[in-house]
Amino acid sequence: MGQLMKGVELTPLKVIPVKQGDVMHALKCTDTTFDGFGEAYFSNVESGFVKGWKRHNQMVMNLIVPVGAIKFVIYDGRKESSSFGEIFEVTLSRDNYQRLTIAPGLWLAFQGVSSGPSMLLNIASIQHDPEESDTADLTDFKYNWEGV
Repeated sequence: MGQLMKGVELTPLKVIPVKQGDVMHALKCTDTTFDGFGEAYFSNVESGFVKGWKRHNQMVMNLIVPVGAIKFVIYDGRKESSSFGEIFEVTLSRDNYQRLTIAPGLWLAFQGVSSGPSMLLNIASIQHDPEESDTADLTDFKYNWEGV
């Protein structure tokens, strides 16, 4: 586990092989990135499609991809941050099974990059509140989504 951008962490997760179907860990209350529980939800993204940009102002996101492959792109627009202006990207999948933890204040967009639909699980620190987040157009930040 390590911090890759101020407020972003990747944590390798265990997949326990079981003959009848594998067990895939997600998050434990004893994990250092656990910041409380508000809700858990799944989000699907079709191959090649992009969802985002979104910035949560209070929510800590814990993102896991149990199905397909999703490329996550994070932009740090926090002027006081040591990583201000930086972009971090990572693709999570069954082959790169990790938990991506994102602190409040960072912009996130993601793209389905497998041949079929992909699914993410967000274990959020607070319940969804449309008043605590901001959205931006995909063209608001310089990033080439065609390069996949």
